[in-house]
Amino acid sequence: MGTQHNYISAEEALLFVKSNQRVFLHGSAATPIHLINKLIEQKSRLKNVELISITQQGVDLNSPDLAGHFFINSLFVSKSNREAVNTTTGDYVPVFLSEIPLLFTRNILPLDVAIVHVSPPDKHGYCSLGTSVDIARAAVETAKIVIAQVNPNMPRVHGDGFVPFSKFNAAVWVDEPLPEVNYSDCSNDVTEKIGKLVSELVEDGATLQLGIGTIPDSVLRNLSNHKNLGLHTEMFSDGAIPLIKNGVINNSKKKKVNGYCVTSFLLGTRQLYDFADDNPIIKSLEIDYVNDPRILSQNPKVTAINSAIEIDITGQVCSDSIGTYQYSGIGGQMDFIRGAALSEGGKPIIAIPSVTSKGVSRIVSFLKQGAGVVTTRGHIHWVVTEYGAVNLFGMNMEQRAKALIKIAHPDHRESLEKEAFERFK
Repeated sequence: MGTQHNYISAEEALLFVKSNQRVFLHGSAATPIHLINKLIEQKSRLKNVELISITQQGVDLNSPDLAGHFFINSLFVSKSNREAVNTTTGDYVPVFLSEIPLLFTRNILPLDVAIVHVSPPDKHGYCSLGTSVDIARAAVETAKIVIAQVNPNMPRVHGDGFVPFSKFNAAVWVDEPLPEVNYSDCSNDVTEKIGKLVSELVEDGATLQLGIGTIPDSVLRNLSNHKNLGLHTEMFSDGAIPLIKNGVINNSKKKKVNGYCVTSFLLGTRQLYDFADDNPIIKSLEIDYVNDPRILSQNPKVTAINSAIEIDITGQVCSDSIGTYQYSGIGGQMDFIRGAALSEGGKPIIAIPSVTSKGVSRIVSFLKQGAGVVTTRGHIHWVVTEYGAVNLFGMNMEQRAKALIKIAHPDHRESLEKEAFERFK
């Protein structure tokens, strides 16, 4: 543990958190599970503490018992807070992921406390924000108080994530495994077909961005015969490892951070965290750089692969809600859709299964009432389902409807055709 660094108990460290404060919680694989659970245990002494975060793993902030003690103000909703956000104990802030740091630096959402999860200090006294630099860097730089969960299982990831131990007002030593997600576990025939179709749109020399989930992993599995790919992505998962090891992803054609894989957070299995540990090929950078469309678009053939909840027949994409029920968030989808569209030879792609697990069509005549449009009709280009790929760019409304109905599930095409006829007659 190193004698020069003082560690205290979680109970003691969390006394820095007071009623009526705004507290940032580190996210994804860097969710400080131990400290969050200890904070919840202290709820009786706290009133009206606002908790700010993006996606979290391994914690549950949905309990009605937290009402009055904590208010969950989410910047990207996930399972850990989805129920709370859709009740009076929480809410959601619609914001591009690239612009979240501005909320902290411009004092729109000033932070009293940041609770982060870091690697142990190196010989120079620097800890790494590890698997999640994203918005955490700005949180650490702007919060009045910073509490660190220091964990030997957190990889030391190169890039913007280094923080001197002296920056922490309190540090708690915790030796526990990081949360893991294995996206290939959820793979099926449909996601494999989509992965293959999307991979055929990827050109040699392309710069890849991959969103969260099973489809991006399927795409990566189908790229082993490609050449000179680059990685400039908000999120990095296990699927990229074989392609880096065999030289398919070599980042040789990228204009920005040439020669390196650029990401903002890593989420996957222990294999991924071990691969990223002290690996100079990976640079984990701040989200306002990684997701800036002006930066992204300077790379060649940016191919951005993202998903959605539903798409209407005119090309409006809902990715963050099911009607009025807040399911996730805007995240980085628009950052990359626009960045890819502005890139020389770029391809913005929305890839979705044609139906939900219950057989409901994801291609619809009208979005559900209250649904959030994340990607507009003006931003949409490629749409891929297991039934094909279409490029809507330059098509009028009726042409779009016809193109999308062709790649809808066969069971729903007839009803969609009738509804489109009524709409456009």
